[in-house]
Parts: sequence; structure tokens; C-alpha cells
Amino acid sequence: MENLLSVCLGIGLSAACGFRVFIPLFFMSAASLSGHLTLSYGFQWIGTYPAFVVFATASILEIAAYYIPLLDNLMDSIAGPAAVVAGILVAASSIIHMDPLLKWSLAIIAGGGTAAIFHGSTVLARGTSTTLTGGIGNHAVATAELGIAAGLSILTIALPLLSIFVILALLIFIRKGLRKLVKFKKMETRPP
Repeated sequence: MENLLSVCLGIGLSAACGFRVFIPLFFMSAASLSGHLTLSYGFQWIGTYPAFVVFATASILEIAAYYIPLLDNLMDSIAGPAAVVAGILVAASSIIHMDPLLKWSLAIIAGGGTAAIFHGSTVLARGTSTTLTGGIGNHAVATAELGIAAGLSILTIALPLLSIFVILALLIFIRKGLRKLVKFKKMETRPP
């Protein structure tokens, strides 16, 4: 049961990394410092005060950058690879008492893959918002992404099993949104 909870924890935090890279790391650090989260061997540095300060500072800068027009789209391109790396890192640091080969395989595939899927969805949302509103609606997208990243991080640390159901619901929502976007694009390209 402990392995299942740690895998759920890793996947949940990886999904949050897809929305914001540093928010889940900040919450992991805070939870570890307060004794609510045990980190895997070799990752205890995440639960130190210097790491907490670095993650808090990086989170503030990341949040601010997404509210600056044009910089938000640039951040999306930079954050893509960073989200995957962060997803792998949080998954590996969460999975305790597991064979290293299995742990890192899960971290790379489930952690990195989950972060990549959710980051890809945020890129599409921001791109659609930029196209439809000229960037004016990007603040709403940034606020939603921040709320999801923070909420999912807190939920995952508190209730890892429940977070998996929330992630599945988000995936269904994204899938429906992609279908609508594809349908809209097809209608847009039809000759009159």
C-alpha cells in the first residue's frame, strides 16, 4: 500500500509540474520541512531550508512571468523541458522503498510523461487564448493554471489516491477540449 501511495504522490505532483514547474517543488519542500512528507533517499535536500527559499523565489518569479504579455508564451517554450525534468524529479523523490530500476522507469515514464501531457495542454490553452483574444485572455489562463498547480499539489500531498481521480477528470476534460478545438479548426478551414 505504501508503494501505491508513493506512486500516486509522484504522479500527482508530476501533473502539477505540467501546470507550473516550481509550485509542486515548493509544496514538497514545505511538506517535508513540516514532517508531512517523507522523501526518497538522495532527495532529502528538497526538504531543507535553502531549497525551500530557492523554490519559493522561483515560484514567485515563475508566477510573475506568466502575467507579462509575450513573456508568458516564451515561458511556455522554456517550461516544456523543465516541466518534464521536474516531473521526473518529483516522481523519483516521492517513490520510496522500490527497486531503483523500477523507480526510475516509473519516474521517467509516468512522472515525465504526465508532466509533458499537462504542459502540452497549457501550451494549447495559452496559444488558443492568444489567438482568440490577442493575449488579453492569457491572464485568466495563467490564473487557472496557477490554481490547478497549487490545488493539485496540496491535494496530492494530503490525499494521494484522490488526486489520481482528479488527474483522470482533468485528462477527460482536456480530451474533450481538444476534440472541440479540432472540430473548430475543421469548420474554420472549410470553404464557404
